[in-house]
Amino acid sequence: MMYPYMTLNDDTEITHSEIKDDGRVKVYIETPDENGGFHSASCWLPDYSWEDVKGYTDAEMHYFRQLIRNNAHVIMQLAAEGGVLNAAIA
Repeated sequence: MMYPYMTLNDDTEITHSEIKDDGRVKVYIETPDENGGFHSASCWLPDYSWEDVKGYTDAEMHYFRQLIRNNAHVIMQLAAEGGVLNAAIA
């Protein structure tokens, strides 16, 4: 299951999985393009391994790498709690 995390101003959606049996969390990024399709990329936390990068420029990927690195601790916590809608409010 994928849980919503963030929507950017350009309609980019960032979602994440629950914590998998191996302790990793999949983060998925998807942006609609002008042709009716999508650009997309996946990142596995906590090792920051990227895969299936499609349609993004090097500059866009640099931005996403920084964004995910800066938010990884929050994403990992939310993944442990069943997503933002199930997270405990401190």
